[in-house]
Amino acid sequence: MTAETTAEAVIPLVEETLLLSKRQVETGRVRVALTTEVVEEVLRETLHSRRAEVERRPVGTTVTEAPQVRQEGDVIIIPVVEEVLVVEKRLVLREEIHLRMINEEKAVEQPATRRVQHAAVERITPTGERTES
Repeated sequence: MTAETTAEAVIPLVEETLLLSKRQVETGRVRVALTTEVVEEVLRETLHSRRAEVERRPVGTTVTEAPQVRQEGDVIIIPVVEEVLVVEKRLVLREEIHLRMINEEKAVEQPATRRVQHAAVERITPTGERTES
């Protein structure tokens, strides 16, 4: 190989580079309007209560020891004793208190006011076109 037959060829290399940029574009707007209305309502509920009916029953019996509180059906019986001094000490059952529990129900209505809000959303495009959702 001689110098005349070997020629060097230069091939240029090319590379592309990309440039990325962003910009802000308005595609529309949203308008939200809140309205508040007052709604009158009647609240209903059933109230439960319990009251005691007291009946005093005189007994007048001599006992050796104080009787216990007892329950007969829906009545609670509470013995009331008294010490009486004689030549000897005796317990005399003077009376019994009978308590009967009575359940009652009462329906009540109470007017009340509450506030309710509604939102109206309006979209506005860049061309000025309006839509509601």
